[in-house]
Amino acid sequence: MEAIIALVVLAIICLYIIVIYNKLVTLRNRFKNAFSQIDVQLKRRYDLIPNLVETAKAYMKHERETLEAVIKARNQAASAAKIATEHPENAQAIKGLMGAEALLTGSLSHLFALSENYPDLKADLTMAQLTEELTSTENRVAFARQAYNDAVMFYNTYREQFPNVFVASATQFTEAQLFEIESPKERETVRVAFN
Repeated sequence: MEAIIALVVLAIICLYIIVIYNKLVTLRNRFKNAFSQIDVQLKRRYDLIPNLVETAKAYMKHERETLEAVIKARNQAASAAKIATEHPENAQAIKGLMGAEALLTGSLSHLFALSENYPDLKADLTMAQLTEELTSTENRVAFARQAYNDAVMFYNTYREQFPNVFVASATQFTEAQLFEIESPKERETVRVAFN
């Protein structure tokens, strides 16, 4: 009789561990999917930037350094995004992407600040359309980042709860990194209006 009770208790414990493990897998896949939504929007953003720079280049001939800095920051961000997309569970990859995005945002802000000095550029229809698309994309990135952070928070909370923390530790479920903006300057919205 004691052997049967011990087997039943062991079976219940094993079942509970399986349930925790499966929930961790579900939550990890949910935040990975949420990150893929960020990635889609970032790719769209990266695709817009070269066209924006080419349009600006026609008017801002004396701002070569700024234009090159935007392209360089865009390329670094695209590389960091590729690494983060392959491993969204890797906190260092997400931190690398956050840093690269901060540089890109700063470069774009500088470009748009300088473009205020070029009335013909502000009046260019192509530039207006590209900035409108970029503004829309920035909003989509913000919404995708919020969904990702919600999924990460839910995963991390579940992972850290007792007794889930033991199953998570034993099965290599590491803490996921939020996609945050680290400095107050980076929190400023990229200004893209040309009206």
